[in-house]
Order: sequence, then C-alpha cells, then structure tokens
Amino acid sequence: MLLMLCGCENEKKQVRTPWGTTLGADTANVSQGFSLDDIIGNGELIMLTINGPETYYDYRGHGMGLQYLLCEQFARQLGVSLRVELCKDTTEMVNRLEQGDGDIIAFPLPRTDKRLLYSGPSADSLKTQWAVRKDNEALADTLNKWFSPKLIAQVRQRESFLLSTRSVTRHVYSPMLNRSQGVISHYDHYFQQYAPMARWDWRLMAAQCYQESTFDPQARSWAGALGLMQIMPGTAAHLGLSLADIHDPEQNIAAAAKYLQELSTRFQDVRNVQERQYFVLASYNGGFYHVRDAMALTQKNGGNPHSWNHVSEYILKLSDPRYYRDPIVKYGYMRGSETVDYVNKIRTRYAQYRGVAKGGIGFYSIQKPSRAKRKHRFKL
Repeated sequence: MLLMLCGCENEKKQVRTPWGTTLGADTANVSQGFSLDDIIGNGELIMLTINGPETYYDYRGHGMGLQYLLCEQFARQLGVSLRVELCKDTTEMVNRLEQGDGDIIAFPLPRTDKRLLYSGPSADSLKTQWAVRKDNEALADTLNKWFSPKLIAQVRQRESFLLSTRSVTRHVYSPMLNRSQGVISHYDHYFQQYAPMARWDWRLMAAQCYQESTFDPQARSWAGALGLMQIMPGTAAHLGLSLADIHDPEQNIAAAAKYLQELSTRFQDVRNVQERQYFVLASYNGGFYHVRDAMALTQKNGGNPHSWNHVSEYILKLSDPRYYRDPIVKYGYMRGSETVDYVNKIRTRYAQYRGVAKGGIGFYSIQKPSRAKRKHRFKL
C-alpha cells in the first residue's frame, strides 16, 4: 500500500489550459509568464508601461502614446488584442513581468538588468529597449523580426494626424447661417428645444456644436465620435441613442443635452452656474476624471478648485510629469492644452453668437447650411 501511494505521488499531474497548453502540476501552481504560443492561443498580449505622453495615456476613450501605438501594431501582427497594465515605476514593471502579470515591457529600459531579455524598439544612443522575460526567446525573436526603425516615424506621423482636427471627417460650414437675420445654423430650433434640459443658453450649445462638428450631422472622428455633437458609441448607448439614429440631428442634439445635464449634476459642488458650464465643457472634451484630477491638484496647491481660471492652470499642468505623477492624480497624463483651447474657443464663439442671434425660431425652415468657400477662414 505504501509503495502504491509513493508511486501516485511521484506521478506528474497535468493541467490543461483553456487554450490547449498542458502544464505540469509544479508549473500550474506557479505564476509564470506566457510563452509566445500561449499568448497567441489566449488571444491577448499584456503590455506593462508607465503613464505618460510617450508611453500610454487615455485620449477620448482610446489609448495613445508612441510605445502604446507601437505595441498595438505588434499585437495586431500577432493577431491578438492588447491589454495595458500601468505601473508606477520601472521596478514595478520588472517585478510584474517576472511574476507573469505581463508579457512585455513597452518602455525604454536601460539594458542593464540580467533578468530580462531586451528586444524590439530601442534607442541605441540612450542604450534603452523594450524587454520580455528571460525565458521567452520566441517572443523576443518575433519582436525583433517585426520591428524596424522606420516604424517609429510612421507611428509618430499617425499619432500626429489622429490628434489633429484633420482626423475628423466633416464638411466645414460657416459659423453663422445668416448673420443679418440672427440665424446661427439650420438646427437652431433643436438647440432652443433641448438646451434647457441642461439649463443652458441654446447659443452656448450651438457654439459647442460648431466646435465639435462645424454643424455637419455626418461628421465622424477616428475615435468613433459621430454626428453634430460628436457622441461616442458607448456614450450613445448609455443615453439610449441607437447608432442607427446617431446621425439624426434632433436625436443627436437631444442626447447631447441629456449628457450635458448629467455632467452638470456631477459638478454640483461648483456653485456658480457659469463656472460650472466651463467644467462641463472641459469634461465633455477631456474627460470628467481628468478634470477632477486637476481640481484636486488645484486644491492641494492652494488654489480654488471651483474656479475655472485656477483649475485650467492645472489642466495644462497635467501634461507635465511633475504633476500627472503626483499621488493625488488618479487618471494620469492629459492633453490639457487641447481641452483649455476647446473651452476658450467655445466661450469666444458663444460671445459672438450672443451679440448676433436673437433667439427666434422663424428663419431656419427656409435656409440650409452654406458650405464654406475656403476651409482656412474658419478657425476650429
């Protein structure tokens, strides 16, 4: 009986993973990194990096940053999806890679750690490179065969395009349909009908709409934002707006008004109504949680977290690692200059609309938007 028990104990138990790999009992109980075959079989590549403009940051619900976009291309080459795990520093990245919590460090590491296998994108002048686990030679070889220095230039060019206004497919219409009659757009009656849902002046919502789409109901951004008010599909679903109706002017404006009202409710601590509108506009463009991070930084540094003039300074500073890596900041890097510029342009156009538009609804039915003759005339 004793011999039989010993024999059973000496038999190697095997565990079969969902993607078809067989692991020994000793392997199954230890957290290890996936091999290249495991990664492909599981359909996911896990990237470890640090938040920042060159590495990874969230931009309107999409990942951006040179290292992320490169790794995204590599994952596409493998035929798998990409998951990002953010770390606070390089020590955490290396430890998590060793523990099997990630497959690849997409960050320019100094080539000094003997526990790592360096491969892929590199900066020879700085002696830095991406890294994988020492035992994952197949992944390192595949990464080296895929990468070429020209990819960096291509990705930088693509990122520059995506972050420009050119990445929004739209016709550019005049910012005023009929100045002499005080008609802003073909959709004034919808702004007048739905802006009160958010307790907004309809001309402010019209100014925002022009900034978003230049009054083109078919506008589409690379990130997937659609229609007059550039509503993301996920936001549309949350608001009860179907993708089949998202280009309908009335339904798009109505959904946007509902979203503005929701954002206004989340800024009830900003008691001044006009100030609150600036916070709402900033959140619509740059994200609610980034704005909250800037408010927290403002308060920490002795400013007024409910003053747009104070908070906008820290929205700008969220592109500086001294600030976006502050422990009080929960959502990292932000392209703050874009958001502050967005709010400023809407404020300026709103002031112009207030000086011309009378608020009547009797003119829209006989006019259609006039195509701008020269695109560069209208600054977006």
